[in-house]
Amino acid sequence: MTAPLTPPSGPHNRSSHAADQGYPPAFDGHGYGTPAPQDAVYGQDGPGMKTELREAAVVTVAVTVAGVLLGVLWWWLAPHVPLVGSVVDDSWVVYLKDSEGEQAIGVDGTFTLLALAFGALSGVAVFLWRRRGGVPLVVALGAGGLLASLVAWRLGVWLGPADDVIAHAKAVGEGVTFSAPLKLGAKGALLAWPLAGLVVHLGLTALFGPREPEHFGGYGVPPA
Repeated sequence: MTAPLTPPSGPHNRSSHAADQGYPPAFDGHGYGTPAPQDAVYGQDGPGMKTELREAAVVTVAVTVAGVLLGVLWWWLAPHVPLVGSVVDDSWVVYLKDSEGEQAIGVDGTFTLLALAFGALSGVAVFLWRRRGGVPLVVALGAGGLLASLVAWRLGVWLGPADDVIAHAKAVGEGVTFSAPLKLGAKGALLAWPLAGLVVHLGLTALFGPREPEHFGGYGVPPA
């Protein structure tokens, strides 16, 4: 009686045995049976939902806090709108010193440009921190950018001159120039940060993010 031949153990034999059974080894772009670098951290199916939600919460908080810096820079760099107070019929009247000035437009433009820069930086930072995409991360980036813009807007107004221009005019005296309260006339500027962050992050993810392996016939097969 001839004893059955037992195939020697080893990775090469296991691969050939799997092929004999009709199950070719998976190819993921890094070699047969070799996990991609990102899979070593998250697994082949990516991070779990709890991990994604936790990372999204961190992104939302971090981006929102960065809005404080935007508010301070806006208050510091925005042009001042000059006002002048005058007494007319025993009543105080406040008017623009330069009726044709473009300082008010400059205030909105400064906020918009700063918000676009902060949005681009936040998109790059989030991509470098987590190179994977994902709906929770993208939503967190957009929501955090919007919250950051709101924080910057309210902080800049709070740091700027007082809202009561009549009281301010009385305090400085008639005919003395003083600065108008810091206001954001174009509220659409609040969307500059989230839009810039999403565009930059999605662009970087599309260009440099991990690629999905190509599959043929339900099995991982190396590309031709």
